Amino acid sequence: SKGDRIGILGDSGKGKSTILDLLMSLLKPNKGSLLVDGVEINQKNQHEWFKKITHVPQQIFLNDTSILENIALGVPKDDIDIDRVYEACQIAQIDEFIEGLTLRYNSLIGENGAQLSGGQHQRIGVARALYKRADVIFLDEATNALDSSTESELIDSINNINKDITIVIVSHNLSSLSQCNKIFRIDEYGKCKDISNEYFERN
Repeated sequence: SKGDRIGILGDSGKGKSTILDLLMSLLKPNKGSLLVDGVEINQKNQHEWFKKITHVPQQIFLNDTSILENIALGVPKDDIDIDRVYEACQIAQIDEFIEGLTLRYNSLIGENGAQLSGGQHQRIGVARALYKRADVIFLDEATNALDSSTESELIDSINNINKDITIVIVSHNLSSLSQCNKIFRIDEYGKCKDISNEYFERN
């Protein structure tokens, strides 16, 4: 449902990323259909679905350009909505870091974000997703390379995102899914089970 925070839990190699690719319509299911609001996603309307979703991977792609251009990736610099960038960075909780830099949003981040920490990489990825104003955000192992303190801060950032936005988080770490209202576990046989009730009863 719209606004859900959905967690997909499982060990490496069990099919988490495959499920994500199916949900993003990057893979076509062998049987069954991907339905959004009751409408099947197919080759004819797939591009419209792509406009409504965004993906935050574990390794964020960053250009050797300014923070501003990396957040509004693909948008010509003269067309970037700076107020929208500010808003996205506030929600992603990276605005204070950027404001502390000499050139602020015009600061260069180095090749593949060499000037940034792992947590800052991920926050830039979240801010980029928010700038796009997608309806659904997919986070694929987005916190797994972070230490526990940085992971907790990033999860708080994710929880600050507009409740109308649907978020799907893929992880092999249950603690990364603490903000989710639905959690599905992929077992050793590759089967997907809803463990929401048992998780919330335990916590």
